Amino acid sequence: MNRCSPAAPCTDQRSGFTYADSVNDDAPDDPTDQQAAQAVQVARLYYHQGLTTGDIARELGLSRPKVSRLLALARRNGTVDIRIHDPQGHPCSLQARLMERWPGVQAQVVGLPPHSTQDLRLERVALAAAHWLGSALRPGLVVGLAWGNTLDAVSRALTPRPLSGVQFVQLNGSASVLELSSGFVGGTLTRLAQAVRGQAHLFPVPTFFDDPATKQAMWRERSVQHVVQLQRQAELLLFSVGSPHAALPSHVYAAGYLDPDDLTQLEREGAVGDIATMFFRADGSWDGLSLNARSSGPDLALIRDHPNTACIVADPGKAAALRAALDGGLLRTLIVDETTAAGVLGEG
Repeated sequence: MNRCSPAAPCTDQRSGFTYADSVNDDAPDDPTDQQAAQAVQVARLYYHQGLTTGDIARELGLSRPKVSRLLALARRNGTVDIRIHDPQGHPCSLQARLMERWPGVQAQVVGLPPHSTQDLRLERVALAAAHWLGSALRPGLVVGLAWGNTLDAVSRALTPRPLSGVQFVQLNGSASVLELSSGFVGGTLTRLAQAVRGQAHLFPVPTFFDDPATKQAMWRERSVQHVVQLQRQAELLLFSVGSPHAALPSHVYAAGYLDPDDLTQLEREGAVGDIATMFFRADGSWDGLSLNARSSGPDLALIRDHPNTACIVADPGKAAALRAALDGGLLRTLIVDETTAAGVLGEG
C-alpha cells in the first residue's frame, strides 16, 4: 500500500522508489551522453524487466537514490512516455460520441471530480493539453498560437524540455495600451518558447483595425509580412474558441478589445464565437461577417484546411461556439473537459 503525507514522501512499496525523488532530484537539465544512456538502461530494467530500484542499484553498482534520479531523468527527457489505457472505455463514451459525430476529429475528454469549479476545470484541461503538446513538439517545429486565457494556462503547465529550433508565432495581433501594460499575450508566447528554449515571434499589430484599408496597408510592411509568412509555414496551429457566453470571459471580450457597437454588430450578423479573433456563425461559416475584415487574425480557411490543428476548451459556456467550430471543420484535435463535451453533444 502506498502512503503519502506532507511530511512523508510517497513511496512505491513494490520497488522502494520514492516519488519525492522525481520532484526534488538533482538530475541535470542538460544531461551528458553518458547520463542519458544510463537513464535509458535504468528505465529498461525498471519498466521492461520489472526490477526494483534495489535490484538495479546492485546490478549496476549504483546507489538507490542515483537510480531514482535516473528514472526521473528518463521521464523528464521523454525517454519514458507513460500512457493510461482505460479498459472500461466503450463506444458510448463522450470521447467516442464526439469522434463518431465529427469523424475527422481526434478527441480527448478530460474527466473532472463532481462539482468542479471553473478554475479546477481549466487547470485539469491545461495539464492534459500541456502533456499532449509536450509529446507533439519536436526540433524545428513552427507552432502558430492564438492567445487567450486557455493557452495562457497551457503555457504555465508545460514541462520544460530543451528542443532545437522550435518557434512559436502569434496568429493574431494584440498591440494595444492594455497589452503594453499587462504583457498578457507576450507572456504566454515567451513562456512557451522558454520552456523549450525556442523562439517567440510576436505580431506587432492591433487586434482590430478601425479601417480595413489600414489593415491592408499594414500587411504590405516587411516586418508584418515576415510574421504572416511564418504563420503560413506553421506545422501546428494551437488555439481555443472564444465566446461572449464563457463562464470565464474570453480575453478578447472581457479586456476591452471590442466596444458595445462591435458586440451588437456581431450578434446581429449571427456570430457565435471566434478563433484567433476571426468570427464564425452557428453553422461554422464566416463569410460576410464585417468585423473579420478589421481583424488581425488569419483567414479561417487557413485553419479549416490545415492538417494539424488543436483546439483546447475548458468552459461549458463555450459549448455552442465549439459545436459551431466542429461543424465548420475548423479543428483536427480537440482536448475538452467532460462537462463541455456533454454540452457540445446536447447532453448537458
